Amino acid sequence: MTFILFLAAVTGLLVVMRKESGAKPAIGVMVVTGVLSLFLASGLLAFILFIGAAVTAAAGLPGFRRSWLTPRVFAMFKKVAPKVSDTEKVALEAGTVSWDGELFTGRPDWHSLLINRNTGLSEKEQAFVDNQCTQAISMCNAWDLAVERADLPADLWEFLKKEKFFGMIIPEEYGGLHFSAKAQTAVLQKLAANEMLMVTVGVPNSLGPGELLVKYGTDEQKNHYLPRLADGREIPCFGLTGPRAGSDATSLPDTGVVCKGEFEGKEVLGLRLNFEKRWITLAPVATVVGLAFRMFDPDGLLGDTKDYGITCALIRRNTKGMEIGRRHCPIGTPFMNGPIKGTDVFIPLDYIIGGQEMAGQGWRMLVECLSVGRCITLPSGAAGAAAYSVGTAGGFTRIRRQFNTPVADMEGVQEPLARIAAKTYIAQSAVNHTANMIDKGEKPAVPSAILKYHLTEFQRGVLTDAMDVHGGKTVTLGPRNYLGIGFSGAAVSITVEGANIMTRSLMIFGQGAIRCHPYVLKELAAKDNDDIDAFDDAFFGHAGLIFGNAARAFTQALGIGKPDVPFDHNARKYAQGVARFSAAFGLCADAAMTTLGSELKMRELISARLGDVLANLYLASMVLKNWHETQPVDGERDLMEYSMALLLNRAETAMEEFLQNLPNRPVAMALRAITMPLGRRWDQPRDDLARKLAKAISTDSPVREKLLAGAWTTAGEGKGAVENPIAQYNYLLKDYDKAEQLYRKVTKAYAKGQLPMDALHPEERFEAALEADIFTKEEAEFMREYEAVVLEMLTVDDFPFDEFARNKDTLIDHNPA
Repeated sequence: MTFILFLAAVTGLLVVMRKESGAKPAIGVMVVTGVLSLFLASGLLAFILFIGAAVTAAAGLPGFRRSWLTPRVFAMFKKVAPKVSDTEKVALEAGTVSWDGELFTGRPDWHSLLINRNTGLSEKEQAFVDNQCTQAISMCNAWDLAVERADLPADLWEFLKKEKFFGMIIPEEYGGLHFSAKAQTAVLQKLAANEMLMVTVGVPNSLGPGELLVKYGTDEQKNHYLPRLADGREIPCFGLTGPRAGSDATSLPDTGVVCKGEFEGKEVLGLRLNFEKRWITLAPVATVVGLAFRMFDPDGLLGDTKDYGITCALIRRNTKGMEIGRRHCPIGTPFMNGPIKGTDVFIPLDYIIGGQEMAGQGWRMLVECLSVGRCITLPSGAAGAAAYSVGTAGGFTRIRRQFNTPVADMEGVQEPLARIAAKTYIAQSAVNHTANMIDKGEKPAVPSAILKYHLTEFQRGVLTDAMDVHGGKTVTLGPRNYLGIGFSGAAVSITVEGANIMTRSLMIFGQGAIRCHPYVLKELAAKDNDDIDAFDDAFFGHAGLIFGNAARAFTQALGIGKPDVPFDHNARKYAQGVARFSAAFGLCADAAMTTLGSELKMRELISARLGDVLANLYLASMVLKNWHETQPVDGERDLMEYSMALLLNRAETAMEEFLQNLPNRPVAMALRAITMPLGRRWDQPRDDLARKLAKAISTDSPVREKLLAGAWTTAGEGKGAVENPIAQYNYLLKDYDKAEQLYRKVTKAYAKGQLPMDALHPEERFEAALEADIFTKEEAEFMREYEAVVLEMLTVDDFPFDEFARNKDTLIDHNPA
């Protein structure tokens, strides 16, 4: 009976904790079971339960705790709570919290995610993607742009300006396209078949003068610049990073000092700028420069403020003292990028974006814009590059035959093909549905860091896998190589807009732990305001969350009390897995913040692993939302299951590594017992799923078609059009079943000795098969044409001996006459 009552007490407390019902129900459970134990079982158990009820009452009932416990906890909290700098406060206050906040609660409300359906693009937006984007990308050959020109063709530049590619975010009243975030994402995914084109279009529509003017510019600035930016008369760039300020943008040493100077023949109040910027995209061709600098007023010409802080201004290209036009050479893809220098550059105060009243507001402006721009440009480019890899790697491995079989049927090749398919599916789900959040009014600061880091890392991994399965085809550069240059340029996406190492180790969890947590920001605000009542509500609400997450993580890890989720039977277990890890993540996050305190800022590997858990749960949620909202095609269930298994395995691995390395070992062991009482539960995706996905993307299947829906798949048409390898592979795959039967027929005939022994080339065997009446005339003609296209897709380029020497005088004649 004692054990039964003990079990009843534990079960009752777990139920109360799971629901975060508060102190009173917990006290009731202990009192009732204590009374029953006193009369029916053990007096010791009754004593323990009564003591527990008394302690819970003293610490959990507001009337008791506020008189003695809260003041003591508040005093201690003031001493140990980390100090948040002004720049950190700006970053924390920027953007909004939505689904990322739900994942911190341990009990995510799926309806809040699913209520805003992604309804797709408008007719106007879809037409632009189908027509203008197709025409633009069809004018690009990677070798021509990167090696022969180191630039886009002149007619492509004119086309981009004419069709307002640089004005996607600019309102229609100023002549722009005013596209939704979903449309911007769709455009960049399609253009991502060529990195140079994607970057050229993406950057002016991301962080830069256009976005800053739309949100903060004066009417005069908007009326002058926005129409000119929209139609391409002005090409913008934005100078933020420099030799000593890369990812740490708040430490930029560039200065603007308030002074009087001459402007257009008059003495006016303005700024004398001295700056040196590097890695500025579009700088070599820009006509207007957005510039971030530290603004000072040492002589008090504007008032009492001496140091205004980071400020943003617009400067015309021909401004005296500014050096612009030289180029950097970005690895792989030499898109327009270069340095900008300025020595004693004088500009009037009305060049400040937003006018004088926005002086010193530059950091807030940049952070608010980054929360949206980082969700779109590079993540969309990554998703588009991944889709391009699906089309090319899937097609190539099906038509490339070794040992008389397509290499796509070899398990060693199927494994990377499956990864390519799944990472593409995840990336597309993440960018499309996060863009939809933006269109609903969200400014997702933490998801922007998640997408920037994980999707660009996906891009690097996908391109590596695609290169591997192509073999010699894509390690030989030339006009026929459709992957090599993009592969080498993937490092750029890893580095820009916040280096990935910093984004993972500092930003995802570092920002999310405070910004997204239901109580931490409230606790810090109560400390700053010396508001003990607000602190009491926040702190003990936080304590209830910890107990709730512990109960949810433990019971769900045991398979008890799985949450009800609004998904079909195919996705339900994965959504329940996300919910379980949400509770475990919330508990581990609180444990890390409690045991490490302000030291957590410096424990970047701990922060990174917690960020990995959060990120994989976010990406998994986007896959589930995509599955829920779109009509699945035949074979998509395998793709969804592989993707979800991959993400949940990654989340569990990150949590395991966190528990292995948390410095407080007793706490780590307790966390392991609570969150993983039965050990690890999520394995890597199964081999049978990998085989199915490899076949799906290497054949003319609904899954391949769906993954390529937003990619460039049509044959090049019109002036300047280039061949599209995906269109050529799609053509071959449509006839593959027929071709495969004939390959087998001729291989079998050769093995039986029905064809000449020296008929070693496929073409020779086709002719011999026709002569031996093994092939009909129609079959022979079909195979001649089919194999000609296959051979073209397998062919690599070669060049004259002296082609690559920039200085021909340095050439060595290795074979003199």
